[in-house]
Amino acid sequence: MAANNAFVIVGASLAGAKAAQTLREEGFDGPVVLLGDENERPYERPPLSKGYLLGKDERDTVYVHPPQWYAEHDIDLRLGTTVTAVDPAGHEVTLADGSRIGYGKLLLTTGSSPRRLTVPGADLDGVLYLRRLADSDRLKQAFESASRIVVIGAGWIGLETAAAARAAGVEVTVLEMAELPLLRVLGREVAQVFADLHTDHGVDLRFGVQVAEITGADGRATGVLLADGSRITADAVIVGVGITPNTQLADAAGLEVDNGIRVDAHLRTSHPDIYAAGDVANAFHPLLGKHIRVEHWANAVNQPQVAAKAMLGRDAAYDRVP
Repeated sequence: MAANNAFVIVGASLAGAKAAQTLREEGFDGPVVLLGDENERPYERPPLSKGYLLGKDERDTVYVHPPQWYAEHDIDLRLGTTVTAVDPAGHEVTLADGSRIGYGKLLLTTGSSPRRLTVPGADLDGVLYLRRLADSDRLKQAFESASRIVVIGAGWIGLETAAAARAAGVEVTVLEMAELPLLRVLGREVAQVFADLHTDHGVDLRFGVQVAEITGADGRATGVLLADGSRITADAVIVGVGITPNTQLADAAGLEVDNGIRVDAHLRTSHPDIYAAGDVANAFHPLLGKHIRVEHWANAVNQPQVAAKAMLGRDAAYDRVP
């Protein structure tokens, strides 16, 4: 595809879908190509650890737009498509099959990935993470078959998956290095409220502990060994120890990267025709006067609207802190 006026969006996420929507709402009638490496059309992530995981929401409720929306708005949505390289000088992206797509403006909404454990046994079957829709499906299946699980990390993901597991009747132990859940985010008083709430619902919370190993048998996780030598048995182990921005494409392309893709107040990267938005963007905040990367649903909704307008030459700046 050699359309130099094409707007290409790498990352068929909530942010990518919102950017495509904004481009059309702002009157852009040129080619818009939305590339995603999953086989699912863009969806929202909060339900994956909340309503959908709990079984309260149907699968269709997680998607940003109905399936026909993309064709109706002339959005070239390509799923199961991995971008392997960005060429800023040539204004092209390269796909895994070797083909290339030219662009006039490029938006990176590549998001983040779960931080992986590096302890022995971390690669065993039954060690689960939650970031994608398929991950949420795997957790739901685990809750149906498991009688006991261990959750490593008492952040938002850890606590929400623990709550969903308890709702499914599974015994849950949560392991956390800090004194309380979400202590740095909420402060001691509110963190204690969260701890008490989960304890009241039957969650075994263990603080000030360190995981030494995930134990296993026949290639599958059977529990956790702590640094103090104690063992906890489990049918599955869920890991929620944070996320890291997916900056590999930007880094290889020579864009400025610093705890995310560094962008200005208009979401423009160090290359004038490349923008970034969502979890992957470390944005300059004009009101705070500094760069900040915030992992929040609101950024995935609002930043792409600013980026799309800026790509169209509008005087748009991002000045929200979720």
